[in-house]
Amino acid sequence: MPSAETFKALLRVQDLTREFVSRRGLSTRHLVAVDRANLTISADQHEILTIAGESGSGKTTLARMMLGLVEPTSGHMLFKDRDVSHITGGANRKWFRRQVQPVFQDPFATFNPLRRIESYLYETVGNYGVAPRKTADEPIERALNAVGLSLREVKGRYPSELSGGQLQRVSIARALITDPSLLVADEPVSMLDASLRMSVVNLFRELKARQSVIYITHDLATAYYASDRVAIMLRGWIVELGPVQKVLGEPKHPYTQLLKTSVLEPDPRQKSTERVSLATSDEGSFVRVGCRFADRCPHVMDICRSVEPPDVPVDGRLVKCHLYESQSSTEEAAEAAAPLVASAT
Repeated sequence: MPSAETFKALLRVQDLTREFVSRRGLSTRHLVAVDRANLTISADQHEILTIAGESGSGKTTLARMMLGLVEPTSGHMLFKDRDVSHITGGANRKWFRRQVQPVFQDPFATFNPLRRIESYLYETVGNYGVAPRKTADEPIERALNAVGLSLREVKGRYPSELSGGQLQRVSIARALITDPSLLVADEPVSMLDASLRMSVVNLFRELKARQSVIYITHDLATAYYASDRVAIMLRGWIVELGPVQKVLGEPKHPYTQLLKTSVLEPDPRQKSTERVSLATSDEGSFVRVGCRFADRCPHVMDICRSVEPPDVPVDGRLVKCHLYESQSSTEEAAEAAAPLVASAT
């Protein structure tokens, strides 16, 4: 297997699409949960890439495709230059799952309350051939130490004997046992108390020294704090993608602007301004002709209701919007979509 320096990219998602079919009585409707998503994670420098959006935007479906848990309807996904779009069982799938590890939303659902915590850790060592049974304590101890725990603290204990924060740290440690190149964390702090969230978010920032992280969330505050880059999703589309300081600091897409405004406290000294609802609409909005935000956009134009907007490079990020169409160029688009190799922190 080639060394990491020879890879074109750690992960490259190309026009990745997932379509679901829903049936109601005699009618059938096709729902495109993720529509031609494009993302790249550099092989040269670790980063945290956040995929953010409302519930139902498609971010979790995209994460599950990147984990190999859901097969794409079309498009490609390359990991270390291997096409893993439709990876099947056997050695290839085992290799991929060792390289790309998940961290799920609910730590209490991750562990069976009737099983001791360490059984999951030893099971991971055995299933992936990380170490022989007699030396299994070594990789487990390293993984637990990386999240601020030790085997002595968790051995012999059941999930109910640990706090939610401790359980999520064990869940992350379990993912680290295989020494993966990429972690995919789906809403990893949403089930935790506010007092515990930042400790887990800080942990991901520390882990960036050893691997890249794809962080799925609806919480823009933690996204801004933790991320190097952010992709904003709306009804299956990535509508804005770029450095977090640009996308969340100075958003260009009308949806990102409204999403940011929705989480900020209004200044009582200022007059109230008209607000646009961010509530998720019905399934029909996913197949609407033109822009899928046209029904809620304060800047909607006639073209928005009939023509799908292009991905336009604007000030160092990609924006899927007709407002900036005149600024489009292929070279600028490629540069805006590229991972942060030189400037990631």
